[in-house]
Amino acid sequence: MNKNLQAGLGILVALMGAIWTLQGLDVIKGSSVMSGKALWALIGLIVAVIGALLVVRALRARPTR
Repeated sequence: MNKNLQAGLGILVALMGAIWTLQGLDVIKGSSVMSGKALWALIGLIVAVIGALLVVRALRARPTR
């Protein structure tokens, strides 16, 4: 996979995880089923870490020929 594409996907996944975490912690208010649920805060944290790892992996990848 192209490292720019992988880094972009990693950023999107990390942002999605951050939003889920904030919804789960009830920082972002809304009529979502996810609001105020600790489970979604935990899932969001895990997804955000996976996204960050994708970005780090993409940035550390060797250039392709």
